[in-house]
Amino acid sequence: MSQLIDGKQISKQIKDELKEEVQRLGALGRTACLAVVQVGNDPASSVYVNNKKKACEYIGIGSRSYELPEETTEDELVSLVEELNRDDEVNGILVQLPLPAHIDEDRIIRTISPDKDVDGFHPVSVGRLWIGEKGFLSCTPAGIIQLLKRSGIDICGKECVVIGRSNIVGKPMAALLLRENGTVTVAHSRTENLQDVTKRADILIVAIGKKKFITSEYVKEGAVVIDVGMHRDENNHLCGDVDFNDVEPHTSAITPVPGGVGPMTIAMLMNNCVETIRT
Repeated sequence: MSQLIDGKQISKQIKDELKEEVQRLGALGRTACLAVVQVGNDPASSVYVNNKKKACEYIGIGSRSYELPEETTEDELVSLVEELNRDDEVNGILVQLPLPAHIDEDRIIRTISPDKDVDGFHPVSVGRLWIGEKGFLSCTPAGIIQLLKRSGIDICGKECVVIGRSNIVGKPMAALLLRENGTVTVAHSRTENLQDVTKRADILIVAIGKKKFITSEYVKEGAVVIDVGMHRDENNHLCGDVDFNDVEPHTSAITPVPGGVGPMTIAMLMNNCVETIRT
């Protein structure tokens, strides 16, 4: 029977560990504060921002919230980020994406100090990841590594296939799997004979952005399948990039949607915030 990888339980475990660590560091006079900036009132972004505030409160780190109107200019946002860069009381800066169309996301990401870039999106953070230097890890890929490790799944020497090459998931995921001594293939929309590639995978990580795209025909018998997707099906129920009911019987372990990868992203964001006061 396939092992269901419970992201809710593992993320709670991580947050409880961080809560203890924050108490211990607090006793040494080290405190952390996350500044969260949201432009406009996109409903999904508001939910994510609220969840991040709750997580900060739970583990005992400070949070500041900057809710800016939709018409905020790019220069105004840059000025706020630069002000937060200079603020010694702020350890981490998170600008909630997506931003309104008139603001250049890349410019904003590059404005955040790499030493406060708890999302791990700054080019300096990306470079540190690829060459193995200490730095902030992209939260979703880092969460997937924790899901695998804490579920007793060994990455070393395994054939790992990542479907998707985004800067937020696919590329950093490949780097982290390499760091764990996995043998990594990155597949994408232009990959020829995709089924042949994915059926080699001992560990298949799917971040393709297409609802229920991966069926059992893509999966090696006994593989571990990690589903990063998040969609609504024809009945308005949450589903992923993987057709769970079709694929699950053929796996040794699989993440559900919801309750798999999703909760881990915020847990690892909190870990990045605590990282700022560890040294």
